[in-house]
Amino acid sequence: MEISTITGKGQTSIPRKILRRLKLKKGDKLCYFIAEDGHVTLLPVSKSIGELEGMLPKPPRAHTIEEMDDGIDKAVSERMQRCRE
Repeated sequence: MEISTITGKGQTSIPRKILRRLKLKKGDKLCYFIAEDGHVTLLPVSKSIGELEGMLPKPPRAHTIEEMDDGIDKAVSERMQRCRE
């Protein structure tokens, strides 16, 4: 686990281990994804798709097309429900 401190301006330094793992350098941009459960994922946006290969762990098993379709349907339904509220 890597830890950094937030400054009074809301800034932080990304630990060197993370910089190396994401192959980040000065001027690169990051995209933050916040999950419903509060987990945050950050990915470089200035990289090509090929450079992103291997950055995320492989899933324990491959999902079928039907499972992916079911997951998409569920996510869309949940999002539409939140919009109605």
